[in-house]
Amino acid sequence: MNWTQLPLGPLQTNCYILSNEKGECIVFDPGAEGEKLVSWLNENHLRPLAILLTHAHFDHIGAVEQVREAFDIPVYIHKEEAEWLTNPALNGSARFQLGEISGQPADHLLGNEDSLTIGSFSLRLFHTPGHSPGSISYFFEEGNAVFAGDTLFMGSIGRTDLPGGNHEQLIRSIHDHLLTLPEEVIVLPGHGPATMIGDEMERNPFLNGF
Repeated sequence: MNWTQLPLGPLQTNCYILSNEKGECIVFDPGAEGEKLVSWLNENHLRPLAILLTHAHFDHIGAVEQVREAFDIPVYIHKEEAEWLTNPALNGSARFQLGEISGQPADHLLGNEDSLTIGSFSLRLFHTPGHSPGSISYFFEEGNAVFAGDTLFMGSIGRTDLPGGNHEQLIRSIHDHLLTLPEEVIVLPGHGPATMIGDEMERNPFLNGF
């Protein structure tokens, strides 16, 4: 199986496509440029099975409806952010000058599940709040990678000054769920380049002491 990073929109939010040898795929965080994303998927002969959201801030959900409608696939989100897809005040789009975003509710709400299987894709789920109340990190053990959203970045961590953010909670989420993964696991963040768990344990100034 392979993953592809596609930075989209004015904030260059990373959308990830996780695909298998049969041409099936999972779409993580389709944040913007829906037409471009749908074209890319079709040009690469990929058939999406689902949209998985690490969280529902506006820059991670801007193309959800276009992708969902184009391929008639379900959307998964944590139950803590069940209303965010439909409410610009909650997803933050009402605060910025990039256009308000509202769509249909998610098809599946995730809670205390520790795993998720869609087709041939098996993922471990970690509820990693702090950047937002419903942030989820998806660990793809077979590919040795974790889709971390805006929880952990190369040399940094997610911002916690937005509504629902909590710095201490974010540090605890990273420590309890991400830093317990093998050091060679690749971290696929919501913005910027990929990194590795071991590198962040050693060099991330926000995680000193862990």
